[in-house]
Amino acid sequence: MRLVQLTDGNLRGVALVDEPHLVFLAEVTSVFQLARRSLTQKVPLTELVTSLVAGDRILYDEVYQQNSVWKLLTPVDTPRAPQMTLVSGTGLTHLGSARERQAMHVESSKKSEAEMTDSMRMFEWGRAKGRPAAGEIGVAPEWFYKGDGSIIRAPFAPLTIPGHAEDGGEEGEVAAIYIIDDSGEPHRIGMCNGNEFSDHVFERRNYLNLAGSKLRVCSFGPELILGAGFADIPGKVRILRNGVSIWQKDIRTGEDNMCHSLANLEHHHFKFAGHRQPDMLHVHFLGADALSFGDNIRLVAGDTAEISFAGFGRPLINTIAVDETMASAIRVQSMA
Repeated sequence: MRLVQLTDGNLRGVALVDEPHLVFLAEVTSVFQLARRSLTQKVPLTELVTSLVAGDRILYDEVYQQNSVWKLLTPVDTPRAPQMTLVSGTGLTHLGSARERQAMHVESSKKSEAEMTDSMRMFEWGRAKGRPAAGEIGVAPEWFYKGDGSIIRAPFAPLTIPGHAEDGGEEGEVAAIYIIDDSGEPHRIGMCNGNEFSDHVFERRNYLNLAGSKLRVCSFGPELILGAGFADIPGKVRILRNGVSIWQKDIRTGEDNMCHSLANLEHHHFKFAGHRQPDMLHVHFLGADALSFGDNIRLVAGDTAEISFAGFGRPLINTIAVDETMASAIRVQSMA
């Protein structure tokens, strides 16, 4: 089951994808509201969606091609309280990303190819103990913070390289979406195509820059997939410049292609009490298989990143924008 959120500039709506149409749901204006209702009524989300299908239909192509008064929003959000959304991610989950990180950090640390970096060491820990038996706890994965809901950009919106950054690069991956119920228990709402945008040049200078390199905008969607399997998911990433593909790669995600199980990633995210506050929404990126940066592609203003995974609906498309270089330091005013 696939859902989208839309707005016409005044009204918001939630719609079920029923190709070639979008069918609006009655009584709800956001997926967050829908998820809260599912928890309160103790009704499975898919069952609730089916009961709310109203019958009002619009053509999906017109919306997706941006020829409709209805525009696609991020498929789940907390617009009135962006601080109630936590955006985070896990790296070093895919063999491809580990190889690229190893190469990046070998260059920055002047290690030889034969020497194991901290990144590759952490990846090997995941391969050894990242897939524990049911009920057991495996090794902790890499974890990073990206920001709150204010950093999320809708499908087709630009991903902006900030003026203080050294670069901006796509990371095509699956994003998992969660909500915390009133008792502090996490629930997975669904999964989406995701672009976990990062500054790889800054990170390459020193792996301790990883935290700062992740504090960037990101995007996911356009569709929220309910009940998606997460075993072996093929995908594709493309970078277009002036309408022409300058880089593309077939990628794979899912547990069959990762050193950590989804359950282990979820445990190590939600083991922190601060991540289990009622009504919090979590967007957690599950790791990339390949980056255009690894093939020496540097994104520039006007480029387009296109990310899609099989079974995850229509591709996620975002343009690239670049802020003017920051010319002076931020000054903090004393209140004394």
